[in-house]
Amino acid sequence: MRPAELEERARVLVADDARKNLELIQAVLTLGGYEVITASDGEEAQRKIETEPVDLVLLDVMMPKLNGYELCARLKGNDRTRLIPVVLLASLDKLEDKMRAFEVGADDFVHRPIRRAELLARVRSLVGVKRLNEDLVNGEDALLALATAIEAKDPYAKGHIERVVDYTTSLGRKIGMSRREQQLMRKAAILHDVGKMGIRESVLFKPGPLTAEEREHLKAHPIIGQSICQPLVRERMVLEVVRHHHERYHGQGYPDGLVGEKIPLAARIMAIADAHDALTSARPYRQQMSEEESLGVLGREAGEQFDPMLVPVFIDMIRARGGLKAPGIPANLST
Repeated sequence: MRPAELEERARVLVADDARKNLELIQAVLTLGGYEVITASDGEEAQRKIETEPVDLVLLDVMMPKLNGYELCARLKGNDRTRLIPVVLLASLDKLEDKMRAFEVGADDFVHRPIRRAELLARVRSLVGVKRLNEDLVNGEDALLALATAIEAKDPYAKGHIERVVDYTTSLGRKIGMSRREQQLMRKAAILHDVGKMGIRESVLFKPGPLTAEEREHLKAHPIIGQSICQPLVRERMVLEVVRHHHERYHGQGYPDGLVGEKIPLAARIMAIADAHDALTSARPYRQQMSEEESLGVLGREAGEQFDPMLVPVFIDMIRARGGLKAPGIPANLST
């Protein structure tokens, strides 16, 4: 069996304005069992990538209209194409060319003359990485769907995920989190309670206070959530929020009893947002608090349950927006 058949006949786009180079690479890949699409310049390559599914892109660095560096940067900056591996091809093996290639996000750099065995090995490896990444993303999407399905079963939790996503990402932005960190905070907010799928429904949806045994059972959900997410979620920040969002600043939280800044920052943010939404939501066993009443509780618990540096920022943020509820979750949740 040829290597590409193991990848279900992967499709490779090759872009080069030199016809001889294009034909040579096309022949090597076709004999290797790959389906090959060709383009003679960067703009043609971009159009084909946008309209036809491809598993790998090989780009000559020097092409008319749009060179390989520019096209690579565009592909890696687009959520729809960022997982497609890109290999840049150059006639000279210069260090500065390699550095520029990796700066624009290239997955590999090959210099001519191209050796058949080396090219096929690199293509096979990168196609495998792409398939693995796609599996991980699909798995994460399934987790996100599961998280919202769990919420949908609880009539008292309607909109909880939407609001907590808004509170956490807004607070993260206020304290200077990068755009990437805010994206991870969003994912963490959606997944933070996914471990509740392992909690008995009689406990999860009980219309009244829990017994001591039921509270202990419920406390298992962060560990369950981490176990569910671990095989599919790559980012440490997300896993930390799932496990540690019920830790308390004074050290009396769970599951690990972490104290103060030993608690990951993202989990400290989540604890505040989660508590505020819980306090301002109706429950069958207690009345819903107003925004101001909830903020008063948070203020009194600053330095006890919650991070004393984050609470004032959160309070100011909520008061500045006049208690406005969060917008809906955007359709594309993957990062």
